Amino acid sequence: MSSPVSRRTVLAGTAAAVAVGAASGSPAAASGKGPKPTIVLVHGAFADATGWSDVIKRLTHEGYTVLAPANPLRGVASDAEYLKSFLATLTGPVVLAGHSYGGFVITNAATGNPNVKALVYIAAFAPDAGETVAGLTNQFPGTQLHPETAIDFRPWSGGVDGYVKKDVFRSVFAGDLPRSTTDVMWATQRPGDGSTLQSASGVPAWRTIPSFYLVAREDNLIPAAAQRFMAQRAGAYTVEVKASHVAMISQPRSTAELIRKAAR
Repeated sequence: MSSPVSRRTVLAGTAAAVAVGAASGSPAAASGKGPKPTIVLVHGAFADATGWSDVIKRLTHEGYTVLAPANPLRGVASDAEYLKSFLATLTGPVVLAGHSYGGFVITNAATGNPNVKALVYIAAFAPDAGETVAGLTNQFPGTQLHPETAIDFRPWSGGVDGYVKKDVFRSVFAGDLPRSTTDVMWATQRPGDGSTLQSASGVPAWRTIPSFYLVAREDNLIPAAAQRFMAQRAGAYTVEVKASHVAMISQPRSTAELIRKAAR
């Protein structure tokens, strides 16, 4: 179906053009109509909200209210319901951004919420109804996150948690960050419930809400081809950057610029 957002792609070399007229303190940013939206950032699996730190600093410096709640990572339905309940506590317009599996959550949580004015996907899943994390990850070649070799499944009384193994964490997740940084990220990763891989998405919010997408060209978790496919299908305004899966950490400027564009 047609989308309210035109399908445009801005390559990394011209990504700065996304922010024309929106730099901090610029007249366009300062005199925009209506209140600035609240920006809600949702992290994915094997991570936590601190991955948004540099993006948060940039956006709060520009006067935005930014919130980065914890994603429970307990399953698609419950995670989306949790975020939906969180969004219900907010008033005024909201821009909702998700990274990785966080995109799966925002796609489901924003459906039917009139306050959510834009969705921003940062190297994230943008599923259609009935699709799964596992299916989208493997729809195009290139992922290195193979459950048989890259994920350590650890059972507990409430289910099975999945962690990315240490020997592949940096190459799969964050190959453009220093090893000293990725060692800490590995040690502090939050696991995802094993059922998440096969849990189907509901009706996607991107069918009715304008969408924006940042493609990480060197992503070894969600192949760039899969990201482009999801972005095009959602009719998303698209920017590409040279980045690993954690583009919001290695490319915080481009990430903040795209979110700022969505907020305008």
